[in-house]
Amino acid sequence: MKRRCLVMVIGSLLISAGAYGQSTTSNIYGQVTAEKGLSVVIHSDTGLTREIGIDSAGRYNAAQLPVGTYTVTLMRNGTALQTHEHVVLNVGVGVNVSFTQPVDAKELSGVSVSANSTPPIDVSSVDSRTVITAQQLAALPLPRTAEAAALLAPGAVGDSGGFVSTTGVPLVSFGGSSVQENAYYINGFNTTDPYLGQGGITLPYGSIDQEEVYTGGYSAQYGRSDGGVLNMIGKSGTNEWHFGGQMLYEPEGLRSSQDNTYYANGLPPSPVAGNLFDPNSKNNHWTSVYDAYVGGPIIKDKLFFFVSTEMSDVGGQTVGSVANGQGSSATAPGTAENYKTRLPKWYAKINWNITDKNLLELTGASSKEEGLGSIYNYDYNKLQETTFKGYANDTKSGGDLLSAKFTSYITDNLTFTALYGKMKTFNYSTPVDYNPDATYISGATYQNPSLNNGVPNNGIQTVSSLYNPYYRTSNLRVSLSYVLGDHTITAGIDNLTSGAYDQGNNTSGPGYGWNYGYTPDPTVALIPALGVGALANYPNGASGYYVSKNMFIGGANLVTKQRAEYIEDQWQVSDRWLVSLGLRDDGFNNTNAAGQSYMAQTKPQWAPRLGFSWDVNGDGSFKVYGNAGRYYLGAPLAPGGPANGYTSTQQYFTYSGIAGDGTPTGLTQVSGPVSADNAFGQTPDPRTVTVQKLKAEDQDEFILGFTKTAGSSWIYGAKLTRRILRHDIDDYCDIQTVINKAASLGITDVNNASCYYINPGQANTFAVEDPTGAFHNVTLTNAEMGFPAMVRKYYGLEGFLEHPFDGHWYGKIDYVFSRSYGNNEGMGETDIMALAATQNTYWDFPQLMQYGIGPQGEDHTHQLKAYGYYQLTPEWQVSANLSLVSGGPKYCLGLYGPNQTDPVGYGSLYQWCGGQPSPPGAAGRLPWMKQVDVGVRYRPAFAAHKLGFSLDVVNLFNGQVPLNEYPEYNTGTVPAAPNPLYGTAMLLQTPRYVRFGVTYDY
Repeated sequence: MKRRCLVMVIGSLLISAGAYGQSTTSNIYGQVTAEKGLSVVIHSDTGLTREIGIDSAGRYNAAQLPVGTYTVTLMRNGTALQTHEHVVLNVGVGVNVSFTQPVDAKELSGVSVSANSTPPIDVSSVDSRTVITAQQLAALPLPRTAEAAALLAPGAVGDSGGFVSTTGVPLVSFGGSSVQENAYYINGFNTTDPYLGQGGITLPYGSIDQEEVYTGGYSAQYGRSDGGVLNMIGKSGTNEWHFGGQMLYEPEGLRSSQDNTYYANGLPPSPVAGNLFDPNSKNNHWTSVYDAYVGGPIIKDKLFFFVSTEMSDVGGQTVGSVANGQGSSATAPGTAENYKTRLPKWYAKINWNITDKNLLELTGASSKEEGLGSIYNYDYNKLQETTFKGYANDTKSGGDLLSAKFTSYITDNLTFTALYGKMKTFNYSTPVDYNPDATYISGATYQNPSLNNGVPNNGIQTVSSLYNPYYRTSNLRVSLSYVLGDHTITAGIDNLTSGAYDQGNNTSGPGYGWNYGYTPDPTVALIPALGVGALANYPNGASGYYVSKNMFIGGANLVTKQRAEYIEDQWQVSDRWLVSLGLRDDGFNNTNAAGQSYMAQTKPQWAPRLGFSWDVNGDGSFKVYGNAGRYYLGAPLAPGGPANGYTSTQQYFTYSGIAGDGTPTGLTQVSGPVSADNAFGQTPDPRTVTVQKLKAEDQDEFILGFTKTAGSSWIYGAKLTRRILRHDIDDYCDIQTVINKAASLGITDVNNASCYYINPGQANTFAVEDPTGAFHNVTLTNAEMGFPAMVRKYYGLEGFLEHPFDGHWYGKIDYVFSRSYGNNEGMGETDIMALAATQNTYWDFPQLMQYGIGPQGEDHTHQLKAYGYYQLTPEWQVSANLSLVSGGPKYCLGLYGPNQTDPVGYGSLYQWCGGQPSPPGAAGRLPWMKQVDVGVRYRPAFAAHKLGFSLDVVNLFNGQVPLNEYPEYNTGTVPAAPNPLYGTAMLLQTPRYVRFGVTYDY
């Protein structure tokens, strides 16, 4: 009923009211000495003209204006009194253009007066955002990605888990949140990866007009993120013709070698090349980028277009590690790959001023990564390729989008907007010259050295799994904005539908792979929790060497429908006080391949938003602001895999020989197929997949800050942010505890579930099926489930000093002291480099959560950033970017308890280390990440400054600290055996590289 009531209220507002902002616009507002006959005329460089009336208090507000450059003129009865020229409107950042001293028109004789100075602080906003303009993107020596630009925002850090977007770009964490909790937008359309939340489609770098990075406090119009928001506004055509292009080159010869990594905790039974684990120094590549653009008027003041294209080519060699690990390289162990990757992007925008009252924008964009390569066996002692092994998979990821946005200024006070778009993305990996009879081998360094002559045999299969999915997304936003006196009322809907299709992921070859292992005491049961006995009881088991037959079959179609309604009031209480009052209702419904709902939240999820802005001096020179709000996040598609059923099993054997293709011979079965998560391919009843009355993931956020000018050239400020995760969704696999509780109530549970989705850290009610087919609700308290409370808390204190560009130089420095603390990172898990709730270990079993509280993987106590550029002469510009970030926590994950056992079959993934409790950070901290990037630009006068040359050096001092280390202290079987990989660097800072560029802009 409450949800229907809100829809009715919004429906009435859609007839009589309107929306403020839709992530592609902003507003021009100001104060005028109250006189009769005054109005303000706003004219853009695309021909858009609006005339705004003045209220009785002398205020005006022109909302929903597209970003761009404007001329703002104060008029009296058709005569210009004063004019502000070159008013640049950035996305979401209102500009105060006030006329406090009107000039008598009789004295002007019809000539306007130019008054271009505007206050630098936006007192019309209550959120926290950083807007990076095209000018800054072109000047700063950054990697050419939207994510690299987002790292300029305070509190944004590079992900510690090594996670990358679907097109291979390193992702960003905001305010302690998982990288899967961010949202991506292009011109108002949600481009976030629907399957894993793994980044999103982005624009060609040179086509970004403005990039808006939300780090908190955004209005009720936006949701589905409790991390950060990357909102890209693409360039548009204007009344002036512009065209140009750019060529960039990063030569292989000027790229520093990556440091090698070495076993840090002993050696495996069959080491390949001493303690060498990954010869990163032999990795090399070059990059070339070509882009071009053209934009201008089709019909002056009416119809405009902008088109751009970008092609990046990357080629080189990457060498795999000597054995399987969690490193970022996808190259199979024991091999090297000579590869070629292409990253084509394009962007197109049409703007049609149908009338001065009605605007239409059409956007198309594409961002893809396409790869191919040849794989060779590798000699790690000579550090060189040997024989040809096969072809790498042809891969293709990314996708395309099309969207349309209509804006109608129905009256001066009433604005209607509607946006609709569709996106198709994919993640193909198609084998080339694939041998379906060959079996994938892993763990070859744990083969019995007496059977392989001490040389690990990785076999001939280069493909570990087969998959070929695609995804479809549609996004509909409709809103209205109505200015009613001191109130700007906004109401609308924000609907998102996504589907995953052909989402299969199967083990390659015959449908299984072989994984070799070793235990130092074969007289002890190998994995007692799964019924895997002692190897010594079987032929050839006394040596301690064994092999497991691993099988994974899973994936099918999944769909999620996310719906939201919102209402918001921007209330200008007085000339100095603005209060923002908002309310949002989010809901979602996820369905399996049969169209049955397995996870839903259709009851109202009220997300209140409250913010204020106090213009202390009344002139935009000193602003105090605050914000409090709740943010809901619907579950992405990836965790829905178990709703369709999947197989994930291991079967253990001893062996007496190793064939030439690396497969074991002389097998003796030690166990049947086993699965720690009871995943044997059964399709569960959708009622048993998710607990009753599941709550969506939600986070409360509180912000208080100020911004102040210091003279005419400086701005400084400070901000305190507090985030508290209230609920989360994760999988729970302790099926026996549910069965036992049901039995205590006289209910026989016949359901053969793998795992349930729960709200961790609280009581949960399970649907239990009895032998008659009837279902019963069985509630387990958090204590009965054996869990601690769920905790994820973040606070950050920021201070900054900024010098806006004055024609000579721009600079900004900010420092953040922060802490992210708890026992739950959200959807991702950086310690084991796992994405999605189905891949992490949180909340699967209570033993895995014991001693789990501490600093989180995205916790970086100190963050100091400084960046800027200086125009030495009209021809020469220099720039720099500094980043100093303290290291995250180290992890030591081992077998369980003082006796080092494995009670739930998860191996060395408990918060115990060498028989001692080991919470996050107990093993210490990773080193500081320190990086300096520098650049120089030259635009000679003889070419009218249209031709430009650039030189950038990224990571000037070649820092290469580890950003993550292998956390597993033991090999994973009992009795405890040291894991040689423990403490080995799995993710390193990118080494120094040089980029040359030539640009022409007309």
